[in-house]
Amino acid sequence: MDELSVGTVAIGLIGGLALFLYGMEKMTVSLKLLAGDGMKSLLQRMTSNRFKSVITGAAVTAIIQSSSVTTVLVVGFISAGLLSLSQSIGIIMGASIGTTITAQIIAFKITHYSLVMVAAGFFLSAVPKKESIRHWGSMIMGLGLVFFGMELMKEATSPLRSYEPFIGAMRNLDHPTVGVLFSALFTALVQSSSATTGIIIVLASQGFLTLEAAIALVLGANIGTCVTAMLASIGKPREAVRAALVHVLFNTAGVLIWIGLIDQLATIVLLLSPNVAGQAAGAMPRQVANAHTVFNVANTLIFIGFTPWIARFVEWVVPDRRLGEPSVDRRYLDDLLMVTPALALDLVRMELARLGSVVLEMVRGSIRPVLEGGREELEKLRAMDEQVDQLHGALVTYLGRLSVENLTEAQSHLLSKRLSAANYFENMGDVIETNLVDAGYGRLEQEVEISPTTRDLLRALHGRVEWTLKTTIEAVASQDTPAIQGVLEAKSDIKRLAQEVHDHLATRLAAPVPRRLSTFRLESEMVEALERIYYFARRIVQLAGEEPLAERQNEPTQEADSPALGAA
Repeated sequence: MDELSVGTVAIGLIGGLALFLYGMEKMTVSLKLLAGDGMKSLLQRMTSNRFKSVITGAAVTAIIQSSSVTTVLVVGFISAGLLSLSQSIGIIMGASIGTTITAQIIAFKITHYSLVMVAAGFFLSAVPKKESIRHWGSMIMGLGLVFFGMELMKEATSPLRSYEPFIGAMRNLDHPTVGVLFSALFTALVQSSSATTGIIIVLASQGFLTLEAAIALVLGANIGTCVTAMLASIGKPREAVRAALVHVLFNTAGVLIWIGLIDQLATIVLLLSPNVAGQAAGAMPRQVANAHTVFNVANTLIFIGFTPWIARFVEWVVPDRRLGEPSVDRRYLDDLLMVTPALALDLVRMELARLGSVVLEMVRGSIRPVLEGGREELEKLRAMDEQVDQLHGALVTYLGRLSVENLTEAQSHLLSKRLSAANYFENMGDVIETNLVDAGYGRLEQEVEISPTTRDLLRALHGRVEWTLKTTIEAVASQDTPAIQGVLEAKSDIKRLAQEVHDHLATRLAAPVPRRLSTFRLESEMVEALERIYYFARRIVQLAGEEPLAERQNEPTQEADSPALGAA
């Protein structure tokens, strides 16, 4: 083979692989848009035992075709306390099974119809107005590109059948260790086990690989894909590192078990998909796909009974954060989920609840420093707003980047609601940092003494506001209808308690005490600040759930109910 033909083969192979990967991406993005909310529901509900967890992980990963994304979702649920590490191990094992669907799809011999699928998919994605039909069209078009890319790779490599150096290199892959190491390195470099699997199937279908050599390459791809998981965990919370480590342990241990049993695995595969006389190469794509599936299913059955011990080992290797060690600003937000907006928006909801918890601590610790604390306590209270601002900034940046992704109309609307909720939480922190803290400093500078009765009335109002904020966070975290209704119905209590303070302050204006007017102004500012915190909470729960139209129409304007709202 001359130099020109080598270049032609390389270009054909690389071009076919590029089309293959682009088709995979287009197909899975469409599937994510069609089934995003369903995936979230599946992960939340079907984890009551380890076997259901395996089914869940396999189903979700079969749709999104990324075990790394599934791992990110698992980390979010662990951090939120919705899953234990032991439960998550089943999902991660199932994710390895789900990734084998790629091989099963591309093993179908329908490459001759690939361009028909591309054309039909393009028509469905371009012409209909209905969004779901366009997504189905994109998925079909992506699948057609996958098969077309496979056909191009097959045509590009066909001249290699008579190229002795290449045939000699393929013979070297018959040694299991060489095959595993080569495939692991290649998969780590291209960051896609699907790409490796596609090439293995192409080479096997051309007769370049024996079944045993192809199985060794499949085993190596399972190790190489662990690199993606480990890279994704760098700089992430300990839950993410643990989940990635489970992925690495599971895949590596499985390969170590099977590397000495490749011949036996090949025998099992041949029983499942036997060779037809004279057509051994034609059966190879299905045999390779089945080997991939059998390997991962068998590993899951072997290790599923050891999940509690695996969890303990991983927790020992990656211990909890030491006391005093700083925490990361963002816990749930992960860039890997940008291509799965439905799931990314759900983790944004978790981060919103975390932001709300920081604001709640700020509200909870505000009343004593403002009413009777010194400058040091007030400065500590003001400094708490820095973490609120950091989390708010992380959320806004993440949502901004997510907004340019391929969102449905409903997802765009939900993103806008999440952004508004983040702004309302940040506004609460600003109210405390500026209005309440400034009122506390004013009390010190003007040497104002707040009466015991006024303190009691302000504490009562503050307690009710604190409760509404706590309930608001529950509504955001769990989308609980009773919690939403509770915050909305607290409006009458807040107005009554605020009115009681105002009435008391009005009677105190005539009291013969020094600096009475200054005291009245500061105390009135405290009442208004607490009212504003409640109205921000009320707006958040209105975003978190569907509110009756009549209630929306009766919602007071900023000017009518909270004159200072616009200052936040």
